[in-house]
Amino acid sequence: MDGEHGKNSVKEKLIWSEPPRETAFPIARPGYGVIGATAFVTAILAVLGLKLPALLALAVCGFCVWFFRDPDRMTPTGEGLVVAPADGKVIFCGREEDSPYTEGPCRRISIFMSVFNVHVNRIPCDGTVTAVDYHPGKYFSANLDKAAEENEKNAVFIETPEGRRVCVVQIAGLIARRIICRVQAGDEVRRGRRFGMICFGSRLDLYLPENAELQATVGQKVKAGTTIVGKLS
Repeated sequence: MDGEHGKNSVKEKLIWSEPPRETAFPIARPGYGVIGATAFVTAILAVLGLKLPALLALAVCGFCVWFFRDPDRMTPTGEGLVVAPADGKVIFCGREEDSPYTEGPCRRISIFMSVFNVHVNRIPCDGTVTAVDYHPGKYFSANLDKAAEENEKNAVFIETPEGRRVCVVQIAGLIARRIICRVQAGDEVRRGRRFGMICFGSRLDLYLPENAELQATVGQKVKAGTTIVGKLS
């Protein structure tokens, strides 16, 4: 029912949706270039003896390493479960009468990612990608209602083996200028697996069928691939 808390049940079995990597601090691939550039600048400033600028550059480099962290996650198993596609705070969870991503009424869960959250996005449920639809746009703060309509966004449509239709929409935020999506139409996808990323503050909207059971609440903090936010009936 709407309003139920999305904590995983102790009865749910957890599995690795992807093999864990053999590193103590996994970094998302899109961060390699940014981290390398800031490290290079830091080194040049240090060689030139510019201590304060070098320290500032080092701090920026350290933040980039932390921002692009990509921890391995275990995903709950269970028929019809839907997990959060992003880390962050739930800013909307409920019924929507009309949506450009569904036919008729649906259930929507919106998750706002601040710069302090992990920004790697994960698949919410098993299925097949039926379409990927990218739209350029503006860059309003992602927690505003108009961001869903006017900001740059990328919609991933998924059909489950049971024929349920789910849509995940990546929405760029005030600072974000790049949406990364690594799936395309025809791909078989699995709950909890990585599929993309948005940089430096953004939002994800998850659209579920009208009869889906929501298990998230507004204000709740969720983790991608781990927190159960709904169930498909």
